[in-house]
Amino acid sequence: MKILTALAALLLLLLLPAHAPPWLDAVPPVENEPLTIVQGSFGHNETLATALEEQLSPAAIHRLVEAARPTYDLARVTVGRPFAVALGPDGLLRAFTYGIDDLRTLRVIRHGDDLETEVLTRTYDSRAAVVAGEIESSLFATIEATGEHPQLAFDLAEIFAWDIDFNTEIQAGDAFRVAVEKLSLDGRFVRYGRILAATFQRGQRTLYAVRYEGSQGAGYYDLEGVPLRKAFLRSPLRFTRISSRFSRRRLHPILKERRPHLGIDYAAPLGTPVMAASDGVVISAGWSGGYGRTVRLRHANGYQTLYGHLSRISVRRGQRVSQGEKIGAVGKTGLATGPHLDYRMSLNGQYVDPLRIQLPPAEPIPHDELDAFIVAMNRHLALLEGREDTAPRTASAAL
Repeated sequence: MKILTALAALLLLLLLPAHAPPWLDAVPPVENEPLTIVQGSFGHNETLATALEEQLSPAAIHRLVEAARPTYDLARVTVGRPFAVALGPDGLLRAFTYGIDDLRTLRVIRHGDDLETEVLTRTYDSRAAVVAGEIESSLFATIEATGEHPQLAFDLAEIFAWDIDFNTEIQAGDAFRVAVEKLSLDGRFVRYGRILAATFQRGQRTLYAVRYEGSQGAGYYDLEGVPLRKAFLRSPLRFTRISSRFSRRRLHPILKERRPHLGIDYAAPLGTPVMAASDGVVISAGWSGGYGRTVRLRHANGYQTLYGHLSRISVRRGQRVSQGEKIGAVGKTGLATGPHLDYRMSLNGQYVDPLRIQLPPAEPIPHDELDAFIVAMNRHLALLEGREDTAPRTASAAL
């Protein structure tokens, strides 16, 4: 915690640059009144009362909390978030600020005997940037080699997750190109915004993804207006490997006898999130013999999926789940030699190979929106090819 007093505090407040964090420049100096400024951030298991116990009485802290409650509940302070408090020479609170998140700051100002509260809001600066690379080992490693944050690899993999199994189908020489919004505050990169367009080249085949926001919501489409989102994900895990494939006669690693293995084993670290491959309803969630902790889902058109050997389960029987929703975590329960996911799919009661089955097609863009889609597609492809100005612009916090 940092304490500034009198003239130093006033100079700090008066000389702060325009881009200074709002929890500092939101505390206004009081004319002819020396202030004591206390700055800090909340630690683990720290509350407002413990953080300010040396500066304010319990009654003053209670009054601050009650004054702020209609605007923000200060009982919900977050570890690592900054705060600042200004005290007058009489020890009474003059102002208090709390950085709720990167974009919002709570400010409490004393006016006479009253404490007035408000939330100050900033917006990200957004710039569209193009990132490209050729894969040598994995998408994850290639993204990092370009100097980008690994999150971009996850975001890109989510877009193409219905057409590419990034666990098994990526090869050296594959290439990608993506136009993505980079969001920053005070000249500092914070996170990625929307991916506007992307290509993924696999051998002689190039997959396209263009973002379009229409009557059906936001989604990604190919150049014909067909959505990339399919009924099922290609894999219920991100960035792992197949340790055993679908087989009618596989040597069981524990029982040492040949028996059918009617699913796919994905080797992954213990605790890796497991996602629902499609929208559905939980048929069962619990212990299931050699499968250990298991989740079974029922989907439309006669499909069912099974997720075995989980370390923990995040859903319950009868619950509806959405495609991509976390339903559990990779484990080694039941008859398992190590942490992995046993993923199985059946159609009308018969097990099928998830890697070979032809999945149901998706509905294209409505005919009356094709013109709007073409406009958006051309604009985003121009960005992807570097044919449009990418100067900074203001982006809403809703991004």
